Amino acid sequence: MASTLLVYLHGFRSSPNSSKAVMTRDAVRVLSDTKDRYEWYCPQLLASPKESMEMVINRIDQSPTDHIVVIGSSLGGFYANYLAEKYECKGIILNPAVRAAKELKPHVGMMTAYDSDEPFDFRAQYIDELLALQVEKITRPERYFLICAKGDELLDWKEMVQFYCGAQQLVLDGSDHGLSEYANHLPAVIQFIKK
Repeated sequence: MASTLLVYLHGFRSSPNSSKAVMTRDAVRVLSDTKDRYEWYCPQLLASPKESMEMVINRIDQSPTDHIVVIGSSLGGFYANYLAEKYECKGIILNPAVRAAKELKPHVGMMTAYDSDEPFDFRAQYIDELLALQVEKITRPERYFLICAKGDELLDWKEMVQFYCGAQQLVLDGSDHGLSEYANHLPAVIQFIKK
């Protein structure tokens, strides 16, 4: 029986309760059968990128599963690059922050989480932590599946397309940073997980 650990990493100021995380989790639960077992891991990421990655790496290293698939949205997509390269596993990347240090530099200071209004301090040192996790170039594009939206109001979709050159890509006309019609593209995500 093959077993796969599915790691879902949410975006900046988001949580495991984001609609994409919940939809993906529910779709993955249906996947497990007598032949294949899928384990779901979607942690609440910490303000510190270094501590977030240490927590996730610790969980991956303790997993007895045969395979790993990392799914990341926005800042989570940036983290997913790092993990997919580290573990040489598949990465499914949703509107990623390709260069997170550059994107998040203007956001240093007190912030609130989207779904809880819980305050957190996004410190200047976290920009250096992001730089330390930066993947300059993905090594095996065939391991990656990029879904990005031309209508992303926060990040540049052209930068994403260029960064994941050679990878499977689904470039959406319109849409938005949150990929509001994600449910329509979930079957393609599941197909990539299974292949």
